[in-house]
Amino acid sequence: MKLKVFISLFSLLAITSGAHAAGDAAAGKNKAAVCFSCHGPNGNSMNPVWPKLAGQHADYIAKQLTDFKTGKTRKDPLMLGQVAALSEKDMADLGAFFAKQKISAGGADETLVKEGEKIFRAGNKATGVSACMACHGPTGSGNPAAKFPSLQGQHAAYTEKALRDFKTGVRSNDAGKMMRNVTAMMTEREIKAVSSYIQGLH
Repeated sequence: MKLKVFISLFSLLAITSGAHAAGDAAAGKNKAAVCFSCHGPNGNSMNPVWPKLAGQHADYIAKQLTDFKTGKTRKDPLMLGQVAALSEKDMADLGAFFAKQKISAGGADETLVKEGEKIFRAGNKATGVSACMACHGPTGSGNPAAKFPSLQGQHAAYTEKALRDFKTGVRSNDAGKMMRNVTAMMTEREIKAVSSYIQGLH
């Protein structure tokens, strides 16, 4: 029954997730100069609390920028200032540029790998935590059609924050409350372990 519900929801998301117009990567590079100070010139941020944007799906980036701009489902004072003057075309161009960059490989904490892999690949049936790879794929490369982001190589610290924000409701830009429902069942240890495992995926 759960599988049927998931398939139905996934199909609905794929149909209803409106895609942004295709962006121009070359134009995006010129517009991305202001992004470089935090996210790095190739989208690989040095500060682990700021996400790597390199290799992320273009539409997903554009959607996040739109959500920051509206400020309804995703709030961040620093990002709000950066996106205030961006047009939909600017966002699409930025997405196209960062999508073409190569994400730098990360590493997982060896003491957390086993537990992190279990959550990522199988979830926790006892508490209702779904496997991350069900939406994000076995290598964490995501699903651009459904706007499920690529996770592979992302900073553990950033992923931990994102999961906690979904868990507490600080962030609510997940379609159908999918991430909020999953993280509601996750322990702090599980969040830390799976975040570390994701950092080592490539």
